[in-house]
Amino acid sequence: MTPTADLVADLVAEVGARVPVDEREARSQAAIVAALGRLPHPLDEHADRVHVTASAIVVSERGVLLHRHKRLGRWLQPGGHVDPGEAPSAAAVREVVEETGLVATHPDAGPSLVHVDVHDAARGHVHLDLRYLLEAPPDEPRPPPGESPDVSWFDWDAVVVIADDALVGALRALDPRPR
Repeated sequence: MTPTADLVADLVAEVGARVPVDEREARSQAAIVAALGRLPHPLDEHADRVHVTASAIVVSERGVLLHRHKRLGRWLQPGGHVDPGEAPSAAAVREVVEETGLVATHPDAGPSLVHVDVHDAARGHVHLDLRYLLEAPPDEPRPPPGESPDVSWFDWDAVVVIADDALVGALRALDPRPR
């Protein structure tokens, strides 16, 4: 197997092992596993209109970090396309820096895939989004020029109200407060 084939095989196993937080994630999980099995280059955004993206649910003692997407106008987690040769878990870390100016890291135990979602994106693309839990210091975000200037920390009560609907199930499942 090639390194990319090994990575895709690992992603099939990782996505397939998830216990979905809701029906939307269950449908997304099935669609992602199927797409990873049929697409010759699922990590390449130019190979097919359907491709893998990576994003991060960034947490700190201040809550959850979201940004208002420039084109969509919705509060989302930072994320984007996977660069050639890059693992999705690394892409999630890179995207946080690029979009928010904050350095976030995977938990000490390593990358943790905490949610998956399939959604239509701009220009007729379909994103197979792999969402990783990242931790960051509670610093003020400083998005670079050209990125959305609307980046904020939200406490756990506020984040489920303002976040895009596709993210709410994951946020509820990750809420560290006792139920």
